[in-house]
Amino acid sequence: MRQVLTLTLLVLSSLTSTGTLAAADTKPTRPNVVLFVTDDHGLDALGCYGNPVIQTPHMDQLATDGVRFTRAYCTSASCAASRSVILTGQYGHATGSYGHVHDYHHFSTFDSVESLPVLLENEGYQTTRIGKYHLAPDSVYRFNTVLDVDPRSTVEMADACKETITSKKPFFLYFCPDDPHRGHPFTPAVWSDPNSFGNRPEGYPGVETVTYPPSDVRVPAFLPDSEECREELAQYYQSVSRIDQGLGRLLDLIADAGKSDDTIVIYLSDNGIAFPGAKTTVYEPGIHLPLIVKDPRSKTSGTVNDALVTWADLTPTILDMTGTIVDSKRFQGRSFAGILGQTSPKGWNEIYAAHNFHELTMYYPMRVIREGDHKLIWNIAYGLSYPFASDLWASSTWQGIHRAEETHFGNRLVKDYLFRPEFELYDLKMDPHELKNLATDDAHLKLLDRLKEKLKAFQIETKDPWQIMWDNESQVQGTGVGL
Repeated sequence: MRQVLTLTLLVLSSLTSTGTLAAADTKPTRPNVVLFVTDDHGLDALGCYGNPVIQTPHMDQLATDGVRFTRAYCTSASCAASRSVILTGQYGHATGSYGHVHDYHHFSTFDSVESLPVLLENEGYQTTRIGKYHLAPDSVYRFNTVLDVDPRSTVEMADACKETITSKKPFFLYFCPDDPHRGHPFTPAVWSDPNSFGNRPEGYPGVETVTYPPSDVRVPAFLPDSEECREELAQYYQSVSRIDQGLGRLLDLIADAGKSDDTIVIYLSDNGIAFPGAKTTVYEPGIHLPLIVKDPRSKTSGTVNDALVTWADLTPTILDMTGTIVDSKRFQGRSFAGILGQTSPKGWNEIYAAHNFHELTMYYPMRVIREGDHKLIWNIAYGLSYPFASDLWASSTWQGIHRAEETHFGNRLVKDYLFRPEFELYDLKMDPHELKNLATDDAHLKLLDRLKEKLKAFQIETKDPWQIMWDNESQVQGTGVGL
């Protein structure tokens, strides 16, 4: 017995002298994860993605220290629907997350779904959310801690997370500013007044207000180069710079806690910029988004990755990164953790998107496949005019075009924006702005048919109720038709 005790003491002494035991007491056994999700931040307004005007030094540094994805996509350009995909790894049509949760919309995820925070809590993680939530029910998207801070005050948000950051447990922090979403009131007193995008004259605590002259902003090709649009883009830029300062403060707090080497940081947006032609659409400005991933455990600094990935891939990726073993068949996305350090990984050249509603009154389901540079959009309700989100309709950018009865909105005809064909097929390499529809071109008939078949297979695989709309034939179990 005395020999066993002596041997045990020697082993413990050895572990302590090499620092192994001490490290186990002070560092989490698994990496911490920060999932930083902004609200309506397009690819158009980050320095690291090519905008020379916008001031986003912390986002840019994160890209320098990690991986910047160039072909990352949300699956639905609507806040609640997109966030459900982010936290479940499943498309909204498979989980009942068809559109908005709040107010009179009442869409809700099926209670049988198990979300990312719940899975991580089961693994011993401290799970905390702060800022925009926009999900239901709470039983599905359960977090240990919910922090209540003004979601526009990004530095205050970061400071509120200190207790989570210094937790002895590994933490999962879901950090969601309201910026740069349009601010209330959505309808201005004078139609030509720009929306505030959450900006206010007195500013926010700890934030240096960064303003932009409307003459300096870069107007994306899909938007009109008008006075109203430039004024709104200037407000949008200011809101983005406030996000950047909150990100910087959060990264400083993680560093101060000595956890920079143990913390994975993922930066993305739920959908594109809150202007007509982007948010609520499945055109590139609505779904092609920023994604920056910093995993300090891997040698990926400064990597630019052109893999096609979607927000359905985020939950399986984070579970993979944290060593959480879950049957991959329960997800409709897949982990990209293994390709972070690669620039053009093989097998990552196809994605799907699926939009159903934004607001309850905005029924316009769309399905999308992108294969390489080719993109097919199926407008299932193509007989209807395209519906407007209430805030986008009231925007001075749109009202300026509408009131003047202009024929064009940016580089697209207004009539083509409002009334769409059943199928839209684009070559994004030759036509990045999606203006030349190849679906009616006989030379692309075989391509069109092949992509349609892939889209049908995707719908069947993901249990998409809208699959029945193909010639009113269904291979989905249960058609909803009563006996």
